[in-house]
Amino acid sequence: MAKREIGTAVAAPGTIAHGEILATNHPSGRPASMPVTIINGAKDGPVLWVNACIHGDEPQGPLAIINLIHDIDPKKLSGAVVCVAAMNVPAFEAGDRGNPLDMFAYDMNRVYPGSPDGRFTERVAWAHKQALVASADMEISIHSGGDHSFLDKTMFRAPSDAALELGQAMGLGWDYIFLSPHPKGSPMAELHDQGKPAISIELGGYSHTMPLDFLKDGREIADAILNVLYHYKMLPGTPRYEKKWYTGGQETVLADFSGLFVAEPDFAFKKPYKKGELMAKIYNLQGEVLQEVVAPCDGAAFGMRTTPSTHTGDWAVFYAKFDGEITELVHK
Repeated sequence: MAKREIGTAVAAPGTIAHGEILATNHPSGRPASMPVTIINGAKDGPVLWVNACIHGDEPQGPLAIINLIHDIDPKKLSGAVVCVAAMNVPAFEAGDRGNPLDMFAYDMNRVYPGSPDGRFTERVAWAHKQALVASADMEISIHSGGDHSFLDKTMFRAPSDAALELGQAMGLGWDYIFLSPHPKGSPMAELHDQGKPAISIELGGYSHTMPLDFLKDGREIADAILNVLYHYKMLPGTPRYEKKWYTGGQETVLADFSGLFVAEPDFAFKKPYKKGELMAKIYNLQGEVLQEVVAPCDGAAFGMRTTPSTHTGDWAVFYAKFDGEITELVHK
């Protein structure tokens, strides 16, 4: 084992080091950077990158990473875990989805991997990409519903068996594993292009930032990543797995009218719905029903908007259309 260096962080074997990945600077002269933590194991093994807050309004990721930093004993670790708790720091500081300082490249998860001579956010993304591809063997991006929605446990994977295995290693409760047929604009897509497995996971949103919900989401994400470390024998422990994984994709359910969005009392996430079954209604402010929001096909809802004031064309429900089931681990 040797020391690992990423940005300004330098970690000897069996230690944890914190630093920054530097990109450029702000007009005041202070650096435009992102925090990085290296948990460097005492033994050889793969390198897992865990990225959060590419969207700044998704705080469950930073909390999960804080849990991991506290949970993982580097002296027991084989390989390394590299954590970037906030890829898009200006967005995180503002609590916005994208970088409020950049009107031309607002959403880092659309312009990634960026460019060394691009717009501000593109240059920051490029600095992250350079560090990622230089050291990562696999990658997990943590997302949530942000300030507009809640999303239940769902994964999107790059199109490879290795990425499917990484998703299956997330353990209990993570049974929706959807394929991104041709991923672009994200760390998952970039690492896939490098021939390495990567997934994006979803859990939470601003609606889940009251203490009990927030702590629960952060704990469940961290526990799933610990299960990944057990699976790949990076930490001593017994991994647990789902008995079945559902495959398919996301169906878009939009609001056809502006008004007040109200879910049905029996609405539930990951509950099976039949095509045409009622999930919510949109009312005008005189109490008239403008739209019945119904299931677009047989499947299940895994997310819902949490802003009742709704404009025409807004996302109403995140809906899963299934195309199959997997009952065996890709690799044992």
